[in-house]
Amino acid sequence: MATVEVSVEARVARLTVNRPEKLNALDSGVLGELESAVARVRDDGAVGAVVVTGAGPKAFVAGADIAELARMTAMSAAEVSARGQSVMDAIEGCGKPVVAAVNGFAFGGGLEIALACHLRVFARTAKVGLPEVGLGLIPGYGGTQRLPRIVGRGRALEMILTGEPIDAEAALRAGLANRVVEPADLLAEAGRLAATILSRSPTAVRFALEAVLRGESAGPGEGMRAERLLFGLAASTEDMREGTKAFLEKRKPSFPGR
Repeated sequence: MATVEVSVEARVARLTVNRPEKLNALDSGVLGELESAVARVRDDGAVGAVVVTGAGPKAFVAGADIAELARMTAMSAAEVSARGQSVMDAIEGCGKPVVAAVNGFAFGGGLEIALACHLRVFARTAKVGLPEVGLGLIPGYGGTQRLPRIVGRGRALEMILTGEPIDAEAALRAGLANRVVEPADLLAEAGRLAATILSRSPTAVRFALEAVLRGESAGPGEGMRAERLLFGLAASTEDMREGTKAFLEKRKPSFPGR
């Protein structure tokens, strides 16, 4: 792929949007390659977690290609939104924990990629926002839905309706960033977070992600039902037997992943 690089080390796949001369802007080509990369790591049994980042020191993904947006009609815009939402849903629903390593600007579609990831580590120099109202548009890749769930309705509406960006420390206070580190430490910290998750039961991590996502999409009642069913399913796994046995024997578990 020309603009999305994929590498795997120690069961962690790194997806890097590599278009630094355009601040990693999210045009249709990048979106298509990102979709392919997510499908590849989703189906790779050697991958247990994913880190998404941008190339260069300035941008994670700076946003959509404005020249492409300017050519849209009402019908083509709805199709663009549907395609973008589908890719973000694929990131969120890939069944493996995905960590965004936000190394710089993440505006519009760039922030929407980070929102679709399950966890977010920010470089201290990062700035993020949804500036679409300044272009006569609204966020179209899931931003109006995911941002309120993460930071709350009032804070999300302020960001969406003003279009003003926030820095990494403000993102941390709002709950948008899970961690903020120096730029030089960003990828290592994202890798450590992924490695911590990988040290837990793979089946339990997968079930926990599924329970959270079901509750968000179908409401708390369905979420509680999913939690009950998945809790019961987890109790039938070899991972549960190993985890509880290791705890009682005061040793580290060795999860078989089934």
